Amino acid sequence: MKKLPLVLATSLLSLTAAVAQNSPSASRPKVSTTTAVQRDLDVFSDWVNDKIDRAAADIRREKPRLNAEFERQSKRIDRAVDSLTVEGKREYETQKVRYKNWSTKQDSLDRVARRPETSAQAQRRLLGEEVVISRARATELPDLYFRLVETMRDKRKNWTSADWSAASAVLSNLNARYEQVRTDLPIEERLRIRTLQGEFRTLEKARNVKDAINEQ
Repeated sequence: MKKLPLVLATSLLSLTAAVAQNSPSASRPKVSTTTAVQRDLDVFSDWVNDKIDRAAADIRREKPRLNAEFERQSKRIDRAVDSLTVEGKREYETQKVRYKNWSTKQDSLDRVARRPETSAQAQRRLLGEEVVISRARATELPDLYFRLVETMRDKRKNWTSADWSAASAVLSNLNARYEQVRTDLPIEERLRIRTLQGEFRTLEKARNVKDAINEQ
């Protein structure tokens, strides 16, 4: 087999390179509308989940802003909702319903929270039962202290200043009754009450410190 002349080989190589340079390169696929709106839906779903899980006290202060953000994100998705898959459309409707139901519930809780609560109602809420503390038997006091502190442990993250004031008033009433009847209690029950009193004051002090930091 004869070798190609050097000039001819060089020409062929140059032609091949020129063809390669002039050939259109494969363009990167553009992000489709479906992908973009799905990304918006993912952001929307994460946002709804985060807001629904937040403490009620924080939500009440931010409700107008949250509703405006909900409308903004919803309108953005609505403009391209037809590009979503069937599953995507279902998720979108589910998240909208979840937020609206949650929003309605928050508005209802806010209306209830704005109603003035009597001291008797507050005491019943904090102790979980109707009781006249000034006539409580000595043997009943340890359990009443425990109920107050247990409510405090479970609910204090969502308490308002009014809740803290009501709890402090109930504690004062319990302490007054305790001083009247403590000699009727065995030493172990008195120690239990002292422990619960101490826990109440510790949690109350922690709340005061947190408020002071937030005000800075």
